[in-house]
Amino acid sequence: MKILQVTWKRGNETIKHINKTENSWGIQLTISENRKLGSYTCTVTGEEEFSVAFHLQVPQIEGREKPVISYEGDSAILICKSHSYTPIAWTWYMTNGSEQIAINDSLMLDKYIIDRTDANVTHLKILKLTKEDDGAYWCEAAYELGKSKGKLKLKILSLMVPLKPFLAIVAEVVILVPLILLFEFYSKKKRAEDEKEFDQIEQLR
Repeated sequence: MKILQVTWKRGNETIKHINKTENSWGIQLTISENRKLGSYTCTVTGEEEFSVAFHLQVPQIEGREKPVISYEGDSAILICKSHSYTPIAWTWYMTNGSEQIAINDSLMLDKYIIDRTDANVTHLKILKLTKEDDGAYWCEAAYELGKSKGKLKLKILSLMVPLKPFLAIVAEVVILVPLILLFEFYSKKKRAEDEKEFDQIEQLR
């Protein structure tokens, strides 16, 4: 189609395209500060008009979609990764109601261990799990241009949970065995009475 106008914008701010060929209009960006992140839109106006949006942001953190499940008294490991870029630092947070509290493992050595051996991966090991450890955790990666967070969920189960099926079977056995024994006892007693009554009838004949 016949091109009339090409407009580049960052948010509501109009910027000029730098690279132009016969049928392409591009911009080259050097993102050196956080304010240059965000949405960039290229609008082409001719016989029709259409737009394409580009979203520039700090790298997304790869966490885990499904909850990590463990039992009271055990330990659990939560993992976050940054594949494309290496963060300057990692920080772990736990959720207390609506508040996020930074986890300082150096102050709670008997509860938390943070693995810092790989700059692109962080591990949070939680020891001696209790029901209070159940909930949401956040890992935050700090980059030169900003921060990015990943959310993980930890589900703590009581030790009674895996025992419930076994306890249900034990309860059935405890109930059924006496019933079977009582049935056998009364059955034998009834047969004995019937045999005694039969013998008495025979004697009368």
